[in-house]
Amino acid sequence: MSVPQLVVHRDKELMAQAAAARLITRIVDAQSARGSASVVLTGGRNGNGLLAALAASPARDAIDWSRLDLWWGDERFLPEGDPERNVTQARAALLDAVAPDPSRIHAMPASDGVYGDDADAAAAGYAAELAAAAGGDGAVPSFDVLMLGVGPDTHVASLFPELPAVRETERTVVGVRDAPKPPPTRVSLTLPAIRTAREVWLLAAGEDKAEAAETALSGAGEIQAPAAGAYGRDRTLWLLDTAAASRLPRALYPPASA
Repeated sequence: MSVPQLVVHRDKELMAQAAAARLITRIVDAQSARGSASVVLTGGRNGNGLLAALAASPARDAIDWSRLDLWWGDERFLPEGDPERNVTQARAALLDAVAPDPSRIHAMPASDGVYGDDADAAAAGYAAELAAAAGGDGAVPSFDVLMLGVGPDTHVASLFPELPAVRETERTVVGVRDAPKPPPTRVSLTLPAIRTAREVWLLAAGEDKAEAAETALSGAGEIQAPAAGAYGRDRTLWLLDTAAASRLPRALYPPASA
């Protein structure tokens, strides 16, 4: 378990730009070291803001997009192409502007796909795809960076406080029903899967995320505050703007990061 590190930016736009630059560096470093890189994307306004900033960055061409595996931390269990699906939004924000290898874009199943409307079967299918990519070295690949948006209620991916999914200790992917945020049916990585990543980045911007950041970083339990249970093997990085960090003690982050 890595100790959380905080980086606080002046506003959400600067946070998105800085996070995009940081991600480019991590991907390029991984590709230089191992030939390829593996990243888990997140949706929501902050995740999509980061992807849009990456698309607008001239440095994006430093990435070899044909040697990058892209996964998702969760997905809204909706039909293929639905504008609310995270993969649909990621295509609009970034993927349509670059040249990824289609076989390395690992979208979570849609509700009109091969598993029909069975979210549990879709979750099991995605877990099998992760295991196959791991190649016998574990249940999931060794993600270089796994990004998560933090919800106002401290949820990450589709792991909501007190719901069964956040209590999962064995499976890597689960179906989620009765989520308090629409749509109610989703597919999500679990905390055990999230914790296999080399680096976990938690994104929080806006005043509505201030209480969540304070709760998750003040010693709350992961069942009550799922964001508190999200950490990487080598590094856990909280990327915030000043509004989201407004309730945190300044001792948690250096003045230079503001």
